[in-house]
Amino acid sequence: MNIIRMKETNSTNLELAELIVQEPQCEGTVLVTENQTSGKGQSGNSWESESGKNLLFSILLYPDFLELHHRFLLSELTANSVKQVLDQYIDCVTIKWPNDIYYQDKKIAGILIENEITDNKIRQSIVGIGINVNQETFTSDAPNPVSLKQILGGDTDMDLLLAEIVNKLLSTYEELKNGESDHMKQYYHSSLYRKSGMYLFSDENGLFSAKIDSVADDGVLSLITDEDERRKYSFKEVSFVL
Repeated sequence: MNIIRMKETNSTNLELAELIVQEPQCEGTVLVTENQTSGKGQSGNSWESESGKNLLFSILLYPDFLELHHRFLLSELTANSVKQVLDQYIDCVTIKWPNDIYYQDKKIAGILIENEITDNKIRQSIVGIGINVNQETFTSDAPNPVSLKQILGGDTDMDLLLAEIVNKLLSTYEELKNGESDHMKQYYHSSLYRKSGMYLFSDENGLFSAKIDSVADDGVLSLITDEDERRKYSFKEVSFVL
């Protein structure tokens, strides 16, 4: 495992992308930092992290075997891998569509995947993962963060956790290379946050009550409202009301 460690960087995704431009890096290269000054999540959301207290890292993949319309498989395998490892530490871990990791109703980890596309193929993916590990308090206006320390009451070995997640992700990635994706989709769907029952959601037209029906291969979320109407949403077109 090729691990590049940095004391501080603006973003592990951006730093790894810049390193690749300077010198080609092998698939599976990991860049990890103690402090990320400009951490970001989906659609530019910020990511709060106390220096040296959390896992902040990016993994380099070259999934050129995947066609563009299958790119959501990368989100599924990443979210699955993080959940499966966290399941060894705590209960009640779920995947909030599209790829946030939740403990009960609180966010414990986030994922940001940035792809480079060539000829309808994914030439390169940088998979950024942030996990709240040993941080005790959160001061930003993020609505619902939680850490392993807040749940368990003690510190977690971050080097061990990093190794476990990277190994799980890369082994699952090898399965994807071999065409074994059906069980990844099944596991993802079975692990969804609020996968059963009616809950409040919000879209551009306001609040409504619905249940999750499915997530399509392209990541589109299908909901069925309490009036039995089916609605489909891409990323950021709908939000869970917590």
